[in-house]
Amino acid sequence: MNTSIEMVEVSARDGLQNEPGFFPTSDKLELISRAIAAGSKRIEVASFVHPGRVPQMADAEAVCAALPKRSREDVTYIGLTLNKRGALRALETQVHELGSVVCATDGFGTRNQGRTSDETLEDAIEIIRLAKEHGRSAQATISVAFGCPFDGEVSASRVAEIARRLAAAGPREIALGDTIGVAVPNQVKAVVAAAKVAAPGIPIRLHFHDTRNTAVANAWAGVEMGAATLDASIAGIGGCPFAPNATGNVATEDLQYMLQRSGVETGLRLDGLIDAAKWLSSKMGRTLPGLVSRAGGFPK
Repeated sequence: MNTSIEMVEVSARDGLQNEPGFFPTSDKLELISRAIAAGSKRIEVASFVHPGRVPQMADAEAVCAALPKRSREDVTYIGLTLNKRGALRALETQVHELGSVVCATDGFGTRNQGRTSDETLEDAIEIIRLAKEHGRSAQATISVAFGCPFDGEVSASRVAEIARRLAAAGPREIALGDTIGVAVPNQVKAVVAAAKVAAPGIPIRLHFHDTRNTAVANAWAGVEMGAATLDASIAGIGGCPFAPNATGNVATEDLQYMLQRSGVETGLRLDGLIDAAKWLSSKMGRTLPGLVSRAGGFPK
């Protein structure tokens, strides 16, 4: 078990992509700035996908052009890409890192990316290659790694096989995504264990949605298994437009409270995250899913 965990802030991308209407570019930049002020060192800032599919990300280039100028060592900006076209768009911006997505099932792959599972794997390998050729880092997420809304159960062996093939491409890390929020702690432990055996030496990142109120428990199970990094979204916003009934990501402030009280270092400031969540709630005009931003930290 690691006593220090890296957190990737995904509110500006995965958090906003499922929101109705359009969240202004200036507010996206303010959200990113508030995350940095709270200690975030890795942030998903945009996804380079067709605006007709994900309208909230139509301003990806504009967001990236206006990002605070930071070195990769100070703050790593991540751009999500699903294919070569998206990767080439991202490489024209100041993002430091490209993220790719491999769907563990054909059912989700065809609906989310218009590709079979194996085809999304080929796409991810190409994105990793392109990123390296252009001096950027690259990582991959295995989506629906714990269950698919269309194909049902996903075996740990299938996830391990994808991780093995990804490892050969040399990503900086491999993430396991609970895209629809169905995982439970014992399953998390089994899948993480299988992925670590399949991709020795490559850090494991975990991405949980809180659809069934298990995300914090799942994150802790992953920490116990030696996961290096956790994704989270300020105020718990998010969801996948192509996953029925999918709700938000686990809230960054909720994870931070749990980790902080458990003696696990993240480099984040809980008060800054709470302030950011309250600001985001006011901008959206509604109460957001995160709980710690409403209840506060441990009573003084």
